[in-house]
Amino acid sequence: MTILCLRFQLPSAGETVLPGLLTLLREFTPVVEAAPPDAALADLGGAERYFGRNAVELAAVIRVRALALYGVDCAIGAGPGPMLARMAARDAAPGVTRVVHEDPDAVAEFLADKPVWALPGVGAATARTLGSYGLDTIGRLAAAPLSTVQRLVGARAGRELHEKAHGIDRSRVVPNAAARSLASERTFPRDELDPFQHRRALLSITEELGARLRAEKQVCRVLALTVRYADRSTTTRSRTLPEPTAHSSALTDAAYRMYEALGLQRARVRAVALRAEGLGPAEGTAHQLSFDPEDEKARRLEEAADKARARFGPGAVIPGALAA
Repeated sequence: MTILCLRFQLPSAGETVLPGLLTLLREFTPVVEAAPPDAALADLGGAERYFGRNAVELAAVIRVRALALYGVDCAIGAGPGPMLARMAARDAAPGVTRVVHEDPDAVAEFLADKPVWALPGVGAATARTLGSYGLDTIGRLAAAPLSTVQRLVGARAGRELHEKAHGIDRSRVVPNAAARSLASERTFPRDELDPFQHRRALLSITEELGARLRAEKQVCRVLALTVRYADRSTTTRSRTLPEPTAHSSALTDAAYRMYEALGLQRARVRAVALRAEGLGPAEGTAHQLSFDPEDEKARRLEEAADKARARFGPGAVIPGALAA
């Protein structure tokens, strides 16, 4: 067991903390992969030999140091590969390390009762196709003949899916750096079922991100949405914007579109987060001209609101939908 997946409980301004946390991980191993918006993978194969400790013991040290240096707790998954480590981290509560041992029986037991959509690469359409044939859990998928799975989803995809259902993971931890980004999260006081409250939280976040981008004279090219559910599982989607922007209305529209595309029906949502990625300087950024007077009016109002916030604080001006 050499791979850790760490899901950090980042504050709203997590983009300022994440690079430091990645640096902390690199004190244990150079093989660290940032996994935005709030996670990282670390291959501890060499670290186990160097420090004379196993991955679980090293995970405990990393957690203590993250808390001491940054005030950030984390949920940690440990497994023989990135896929199982990620899945274990989704099962773990903050302050807990969930371990999946390399033994095939232990892997099979860990995966057996999980829904097929828990496997990476299985979207809603594939899950529906498999479910219509009774392959709604990973255990049932693993027990199905390879030829059956290939007939349902295709030869190549079927083979990859069948391997993943048996815990076979051919991916590796690829060292990278955290991309420059801005992020914010809203956690509900209780598991929230109401889509209106979900959208209200997204509006609050896009207003905040837009104001922060404009204050820093930045624009973003990509917006990523993360939804965390009551069972601590998460869904992340991203969208490349039509043009780089810092305007809250454009961010809100993109966030709503991603949220609607998830098709959440009576989902128990614990938190929603947005991350503005692909940042660049606003100066010199091309803007597509609009002849819509409402668009120009919105931009003028946004400029006036920014001036009021700069003078009286971030809560000086908020949308009417958030004042109710």
